Parts: sequence; structure tokens; C-alpha cells
Amino acid sequence: MTTALITGSTAGIGAAFARRLAADGHNLVLVARDTKRLQDQATELHDRHGIEAEVLTADLATDPGIEAVAARLSDRRSPVDLLVNNAGFGNKGRYLDVSMADELKMLKVHCEAVLRLTSAASEAMRERGRGGVVNVASVAAFVPRGTYGASKAWVVQFTQGAAKDLAGSGVRLMALCPGFVRTEFHQRAGMGTDNIPGWMWLDADKLVAAALSDLAHGRTLSIPDPRYKALMALVKVAPRGLLGGVTSRTGRKYGPQ
Repeated sequence: MTTALITGSTAGIGAAFARRLAADGHNLVLVARDTKRLQDQATELHDRHGIEAEVLTADLATDPGIEAVAARLSDRRSPVDLLVNNAGFGNKGRYLDVSMADELKMLKVHCEAVLRLTSAASEAMRERGRGGVVNVASVAAFVPRGTYGASKAWVVQFTQGAAKDLAGSGVRLMALCPGFVRTEFHQRAGMGTDNIPGWMWLDADKLVAAALSDLAHGRTLSIPDPRYKALMALVKVAPRGLLGGVTSRTGRKYGPQ
């Protein structure tokens, strides 16, 4: 049986990955900050699917947290075959309204942790000649929209660049770019969701199924829904100045900064 490690596993997209991978027969390493929620999740997945679910409590906004997960990914005696870098969050407020401490915390989780964990996993996977990494980004990566979008743009560029460097090694890397997904994301950031149109919402389980299919097909970028694929196609041809104004207004109305 193969093993998948998922950060931010107890809610949202991370929980959907855990459910799907457990149902497919993968053992799991579940990573999040809340030990009780992790233990409850591990017990449920073990009882339902008969897989082994290991719990690793870690805060990826801290060096010790990142180091603990990197050490687990580097363990050659119990190898991880798939890494899902899902942990992340949004800050409520416009640029300069958010504290520098919170901005740096976001970059720590979205960029530094992704870099260090991807590197730890990829090095071990390259030695074995197989493995995969899914780095969860966002469609916000493709529009000029503040710190959140900038951090996710870094995830996309890093992942696709690293995928090219590791081509032929047996290690597959993919950036996953969802739109709005019904998770705890907005609630944790203190953002309302009543004004977001119904058609913009994605189902987390369907999103994960599409993402895993894209990874299996060797894609380095996954936008797992036709609606958002169409929107991103429009973004590519829209004038940059016009796009900046539209996304600024849309971001203040719908999304994180």
C-alpha cells in the first residue's frame, strides 16, 4: 500500500483528499494543528476504509512545524508516495490594513513551507524513481490581487518550474488551482460568503477527483472545472489594466486580500 501525506487535512480540500485517498486504499499521514481533530479523523478513516492513518500535529507557520513534516517526508524507512501541500489561509483586509506579522505568516505557510516540504519529498521520491506532489494554489494566482494571489502565483510558478527540472525522474509535480470551494476557509478568515454567486462554488470531492485524474495524466497545472477554465481563458486575453481594476473590486467583494 502506498502512503500519502496531506497538510491541512482536517477540513476542506485537505479532508476531501484524505477521504478519496483512503477510499482508494492509501495509508495516510494527516497533518494539521489540532491534535484532537486529527485523531478523530484518523480513527474515522481507519474504521471506514481499513487503512493506517498516522497523525502529525504541526503548525506550518513555524520552523519546528515545517521541520517536523520535512523529517517525516525524508524518512526512507516509511516512504511517502504522494504529498498534498494543502495548508493555507486568507487574511481579511486590503493591503496595509493587514498586519505585517499576518502577511509574513501567510508567506511562511504558502511559500516557504511549500518549498521546503516539496523539496524534502521530491528528493526522497527521486531516489526511488517514483512519487507525486500536489501543491494547492488558487485561480487567484492568475489575477493581480494582493498578497494572497501573489503567494499562490509563486506556488504555480515554482511547481511548474520544478516539474520541468524533475522531468524523467519519475516524480510528478502539479499545481492545483481551484476557485471557490465550500470549506472553512472563509469562515476562519472572517469573510462572509452570502454574496458569492451559487455557480461559482465547487464541490470539494469532485475537485479532488478531477485533480487526481490530472496528476495521473501528467499535467503540471490543474484547473478542475470547466467554468473556471473558461474564466481563466478570458483572463489571459484581458488587458492587464482593466483586469487589475476588475479583480480589485471582485476581490474586495468575494475573496481574501
